Amino acid sequence: MPSAAPRITAQPAAHLQALGAQLRSRRKALGVSAVVAAQAAGLSRVTLHRIERGEPSVTMGAWCSAFAALGLQLQVTDVLNRDGAADRSGWVPLRIALADYPQLQSLAWHVQGGDSLTPQEAFDLYERNARHLNPQAMTAGEQALWAALRQAFSPGSSHV
Repeated sequence: MPSAAPRITAQPAAHLQALGAQLRSRRKALGVSAVVAAQAAGLSRVTLHRIERGEPSVTMGAWCSAFAALGLQLQVTDVLNRDGAADRSGWVPLRIALADYPQLQSLAWHVQGGDSLTPQEAFDLYERNARHLNPQAMTAGEQALWAALRQAFSPGSSHV
């Protein structure tokens, strides 16, 4: 039985699905059946199909084996801009320091026992209290954070 899928946000899930679709497309273009591709990769046919669907619980080793069997290679891409600054569009930190986001800090006046929030807590605060925010007064970094949180936790919604 496959292990339970780890909880991931919409953006990584979409990347995995795109990678799986790319793998499937390559396999079809080569005219290779799923059974033959799975055998060449040392995987079961079921695992190959899970990879092609972009399921996050499949091990990285299985992904790499499937890609290698079809003459493809996974690689890491650096997201640094030309000026050396990281492109953080869509990026969400593991903990959100309230001191870095003044409008969020004003919404979190009742939060006890910490100076940071989880991304889900920050998203919930922004969304519940959107009517109290002044988007023009938000720093560019705070606007980017709120946009990334909306992208991660409620794809398709727009409040700013």
